[in-house]
Amino acid sequence: MISSETVNNYLTRLAARQPTPGGGAAAALHAAQGAALVAMVARYTTGEKYAEHAGLVARITSSADHHRTEALRLADADEHAFQGVIDSYKLPNDTPELKAEKKSAIDAALVQAAQTPAQLIKLAGEIVDLAAELFEAANPNVISDVAAAADAARAAATTARVNIDINLVAIKDDATRTRLAGQTDGLEEKVVLAADTLSRRVRERILA
Repeated sequence: MISSETVNNYLTRLAARQPTPGGGAAAALHAAQGAALVAMVARYTTGEKYAEHAGLVARITSSADHHRTEALRLADADEHAFQGVIDSYKLPNDTPELKAEKKSAIDAALVQAAQTPAQLIKLAGEIVDLAAELFEAANPNVISDVAAAADAARAAATTARVNIDINLVAIKDDATRTRLAGQTDGLEEKVVLAADTLSRRVRERILA
């Protein structure tokens, strides 16, 4: 499982000529790093100096830790789902019945594979929102990590979007394709805009 292996082992597998892990898992790890950075900034924004923000910081810390765990879960889920797609394409199709079963299995696997990046885009948006909430209160010594968190979540969203797209184009049923696309229509753009806005605000604060 990605969530329990070493960074070096994961990167070795990612670099190998094998279908999993791939871009979907990498997107989830972008999100996990974004959430971890939010949690780190929050933990530096504690003590007497930040007492007035204690409730906000505690909530953000808890949420960021939860989002990091969820992102790692999605990394493992994405690898598992894409392996399901690969396995479905290997099914026999020697008879009309087997051919129909194979088509059904492929379609089901592609739908499942599109679900994980769809969840990831939503999670990435929530991570950017947490970073934005923390911005004003954040310890200025680690304010650059607020932008780093936003940019990591942005990468998660844009990478997840292209993974959704490549799964959708392989689905033959128009109704299914439209339904799946509708789950995330416009969400990635909102995440990108929010992340870019927050990164700009951070840089303005640093350079002021």
